[in-house]
Amino acid sequence: MILYIKNMVCNRCVLVVRQELEKLKLLPAVISMGEVELSKPATEKQLNNLKERLQKLGFELLDDRKQKQIEKIKNLLIRKVQSGEIEEHFSITAFLTKSINKDYSYISRLFSEVEGITIEQFFILQKIEKVKELLVYGELNLSEISYLLGYSSVAHLSAQFKRVTGLTPGHFKKLGSSHRHSLDKVKGK
Repeated sequence: MILYIKNMVCNRCVLVVRQELEKLKLLPAVISMGEVELSKPATEKQLNNLKERLQKLGFELLDDRKQKQIEKIKNLLIRKVQSGEIEEHFSITAFLTKSINKDYSYISRLFSEVEGITIEQFFILQKIEKVKELLVYGELNLSEISYLLGYSSVAHLSAQFKRVTGLTPGHFKKLGSSHRHSLDKVKGK
């Protein structure tokens, strides 16, 4: 039995969800961001209890097929950005088509309809949050950050950063971490 959980965007989220599953005697065979495969089916009562517990923690147990698909797309893109291994000519279309095994025009339309932004906009917002994180840590320079996140140049990264945040990367770095967002809160508009 596979469960889909909204707002699982980091390893800490996985840990919290695992703890809640174990409290309800639901043993996960596999658990990753947004997805839990149970070793045996859950009862209706267990699922209702899990749903309530997860909501109190800011998660949501999904039962709508479209929502499940959207969460899968978001989690794939978040993991890709967090890996810090984005090639310069990375193709979202090829990546998602291969990962989800569905026509890109369908998933793109579905994503925009449900989220109110395009997949590409969501991906850019995730990349900008990663840039913010790397700037705050201060371990890498802009050239290294642009390479890790697949930007063609520092100028391209800087222009996109300014367009999204209203700040240059240098100005943001001076301000510090107060302008960062939780990954589950990163949205357009």
